[in-house]
Amino acid sequence: MKAPAFKYARPSSLAETFVLLEHHGDDARILAGGQSLMPSLNMRLSAPHVLVDINRIEGLSGVTLADGVLRIGAMTRHVALEHCPLVAQHAPLIASAMPHVAHAAIRNRGTIGGSLAFADPAAELPACMLALEARLILASAKERRAVDAVDFFQGLFETALANEEILVEIEVPVAETDTRHGFLELARRHGDYAIVGVAINTKLRQGVFSDTRLVCFGVGNVPVLAQNAGAALEGRANNPEVRDDAASALERDLNPPSDLNASAEMRLHLAKVLTRRALEGLRS
Repeated sequence: MKAPAFKYARPSSLAETFVLLEHHGDDARILAGGQSLMPSLNMRLSAPHVLVDINRIEGLSGVTLADGVLRIGAMTRHVALEHCPLVAQHAPLIASAMPHVAHAAIRNRGTIGGSLAFADPAAELPACMLALEARLILASAKERRAVDAVDFFQGLFETALANEEILVEIEVPVAETDTRHGFLELARRHGDYAIVGVAINTKLRQGVFSDTRLVCFGVGNVPVLAQNAGAALEGRANNPEVRDDAASALERDLNPPSDLNASAEMRLHLAKVLTRRALEGLRS
């Protein structure tokens, strides 16, 4: 299929972008990497009146470190995240997730901001942002505001972004010396969207868990912070019994759907298996 007819605008500044968004409202779509948007256009799942291409705007990409926070520009390509030393050192969960994001050709064009704004519940990066307690910086002509990841993802392909706003930056707290992470997913083929995935960010002090954030994705309309599973780990040593307790607690955290890829029962089972494996792979 071919995309429906649309107009095309390529602003050179945020100010121009905001004018376009205010004028066109819900009829406009931001074009960043286009790796999710273009297929949705070609399949007639989206029919915007105008595409606003922000690739020419300077200052929206790159990774910097300041005051204990890793700042990632929304236009930073996946491939740049995958190979960025700052990300590997200070946000290793993101580095571990990046090879699972689609395929190399897509990572060359896709952006972190595009992935987060699209908010596919089976995507890797939204789950990582939730596990890392990231803050997403949204900008409009009137204001610039920060939204916690837990509040940003609001439903199936729905976010806290208003029509006149764009995502410009992501703030990620840097990993501490006792921070550990785990990331696993199961897909039909490497690079496909996950049937089920698990992202874990925790602290291990002398082998004892604290401040664990365990996020499952591919199990609902949004990535799910498994609070009961995290509570089952708090203050306990990393051993098989504790890992089993955390996996069992997922029954109270998750209510996965059934679809052509997997039944609800299978998804819950896979989430438990991946959780045990991810926890087992953590080192004190």
